[in-house]
Amino acid sequence: MQYRFPVHAELCILFLCGFRGEFVSRTGRSMSVKPPPIHERVVLERKDLQSLFDALHQRKYDLIGPVVHDGAIVYDEFSKVDELPAGRADEQEAATYRLKKTDEPWLFRYTVGPHSWKKFLHPPQLRLWQMHGTGRNLEIDAPVEKPRSLAFIGVRSCDLHAIAVLDKVCIGGPYVDPGYAARRASCFIVAVNCVKAGGTCFCASMNTGPKSEHGFDIALTEIVESHRHYFVADIGTPKGAEVMASVRTSPATPKDIAAADQLVADAAGKMGRALDTRGIKELLYQNIEHPRWDNVAGRCLACANCTMVCPTCFCNTIEDTTNVSGNQAERWRRWDSCFTLEFSYVYGGSVRSTTRSRYRQWLTHKLASWHDQFGSSGCVGCGRCITWCPVGIDITEEARAIRAGSVGHVHKG
Repeated sequence: MQYRFPVHAELCILFLCGFRGEFVSRTGRSMSVKPPPIHERVVLERKDLQSLFDALHQRKYDLIGPVVHDGAIVYDEFSKVDELPAGRADEQEAATYRLKKTDEPWLFRYTVGPHSWKKFLHPPQLRLWQMHGTGRNLEIDAPVEKPRSLAFIGVRSCDLHAIAVLDKVCIGGPYVDPGYAARRASCFIVAVNCVKAGGTCFCASMNTGPKSEHGFDIALTEIVESHRHYFVADIGTPKGAEVMASVRTSPATPKDIAAADQLVADAAGKMGRALDTRGIKELLYQNIEHPRWDNVAGRCLACANCTMVCPTCFCNTIEDTTNVSGNQAERWRRWDSCFTLEFSYVYGGSVRSTTRSRYRQWLTHKLASWHDQFGSSGCVGCGRCITWCPVGIDITEEARAIRAGSVGHVHKG
C-alpha cells in the first residue's frame, strides 16, 4: 500500500501509528522505515547525509572523519557535513602530497592522507601505570581505560584490511591487548568506496580494494551527477541496519547500483602503482644479500616516516619517567620503529646497526615474514609509505628491482 502526504506529515503519521512498511515520498521514491536486511543496498541522498551523522550522535558515538588541517586531509573529530572536505582533491606521488580545491561537490573524492585509523585503535602514546611514593609506602595506579564510542567516517577498503591486520595482531592470538579490544568493540565503521585512485595507490595488487567487501557496518559509494548527488549504501551488520532504519533512504535501483559499481571499477583500473606479489615471500627470503639493499640504504634517511604513516605497523617501546623529586614514576607505551637504532638494541649494541639492515628488516617483514607470523601480508597497498617518504623511496619499485635481479629461483605460479 502507498501513502502520500507532505514529508513532515509522513514521518509524524508513521511514528504515531507504528507503521513498519514502506511509503512513497513526494519525490516518488519509496523510503525505508524499518531496518534494511544485511547486504541490502539502499540510496542515501546527499541532503540526508547529516541525518546519518545525527543518528550516530543519538547513539552516543563521537564522529571521527576527514577534515582539512595544515594543508592535508586528516582524521579528526567533527559533527557536521559542512566540516567534510567538499570540493577537495589530492595529488600524490613519491614524496609529494598536494591538496587542491575543485568546483565539484564531492565529499570523499580523495585518497588516504598521512593519518590512519591506527592512531585511534592503537594510540601513539598510552600511560600504563603511575606510581606515587609516600614515605615507606608505594601506591600504584593502573588506570582502567573507558574508551569513547567512536564512529569512523570515510574508512577506505585498504584501511578496513589494515584494521583486520591489527585485529589479528592485537586480539587474534593468545595474548590479547585489553585496551585495543575495548577500543575496537566501541567503534562503528562507515566505509567509503574509492571512486578515485591515487598516484601511489596499489590496493588492487594486494586484493584490498578499492571496494569494501567486509569489516564495515555501512559502506557508501558517492555518486555525483549533473542533477543529483547521492550515495549507494551497503548494509554490513545488524548494527548498521539498525542505524540506517532511522535515516531517510530508498531502495537502490539497478541503475543506481550499476553507477556505483562502475565508479569503483574505474578506480581499480587507474591505480598509480602495482606490486607483483607472486612468490614475494620466497623472493625476499632468497635475496637477503641482494645489492639493491645497498642502493636503497644510500637514499633512506631512517627517519621512520614510513612506519609512522603505515596503517599496520604496530611496534612500540616502553618508557619509564620520574618527576624531579623522585616520588612519582610513570610507565608509558609509545610508538616505535624498526628504523631507529635503539629498536633492536640488546646488551652490547644494536642487532641492526646499519640503515641497510633496518630497511631490509622492514620490507622483508612487511611482505614476507608477516605471512609466517599472521597468515597475511603486512601491506595493504595504501601507498602512504611512498607519498610520505621524504626521498620518495617506493616499496613497489624496490620489490620490482629485487625481482629483476633475483639470485634465486622464485615460484611464478
